[in-house]
Amino acid sequence: MKLGFVGLGAMGSGMVRRLLAADHTVYGYNRTRAKAEPLIELGLQWRASPREVAAEADVVFTMVTNVKALQAVTEGTEGILAGLAPGKVYVDMSTVSPTASRELAARVSELGAAMLDAPVSGSLSTLEAGQLSIMVGGAEATLARVEPILRDIGPTVTRVGDNGQAVLMKIAVNLSLAVQMLAFSEGVLLAEKSGIDREVAVDVMTKSVIASPMVKYRGPFVLEMPAEAWFDVNMMQKDLQLALEAGHEVEVPMPTTAATNQVLTAARAMGLADRDFAVVFEALAQMSGLRPVEA
Repeated sequence: MKLGFVGLGAMGSGMVRRLLAADHTVYGYNRTRAKAEPLIELGLQWRASPREVAAEADVVFTMVTNVKALQAVTEGTEGILAGLAPGKVYVDMSTVSPTASRELAARVSELGAAMLDAPVSGSLSTLEAGQLSIMVGGAEATLARVEPILRDIGPTVTRVGDNGQAVLMKIAVNLSLAVQMLAFSEGVLLAEKSGIDREVAVDVMTKSVIASPMVKYRGPFVLEMPAEAWFDVNMMQKDLQLALEAGHEVEVPMPTTAATNQVLTAARAMGLADRDFAVVFEALAQMSGLRPVEA
């Protein structure tokens, strides 16, 4: 099948590289063409609009930042919906509102095409290592058609339910990442302000019973933050706000999510919005009167 990909940021570009490496024909579009140039050199076939990508491809993917960006590439005369036709499959890998995802799936179905929401769990390094996990919402028969393609992006593909359920699952995963990072930061700062070296506290905690995979790879960020954010404050706060909205809809109290969201707001007020969300440690350290983490 011919593939299309719209949204060639860091994760989108990484996915396209894996698809090209697996010898797929990939048509692509990005709002800024310059970001696509390295992929064009690898064989990506550039098209001038999302509509043209969808018209060329049997299966078209999107990977964008939020609902507004998703609407920008799907709607209008040059959007993906205008290029879809009966029998095509549209796979959105963005993390957006479950309600917005379901509404979009219904519009795709009206065109005779089928949609899956397929957000991922993992970072750019996870993707490059071929270890990305993909959650899928949508019909089993649609997933069966594209699962081999998804496995070329990441080896673990899990259907969690109907349309919208995968993005809901992704939001549930991401809120835990942020909450864990805040709790870890509180523990390190409590130890440090009580006289234990920060390096020692991090070493002990990342080898203790609380050392989840996330704590093991992000915990050391409290000693030295990455020069480039893996997942910045703005993106994480967007996901936490989606989680709080979903919790309100289904009447699930989310006290730790709400508290973490407030610390992320404090981080933005400190000018840290473009840093990795592990910078919640920096926000708490500043409140505690301790030295900042090394940039």
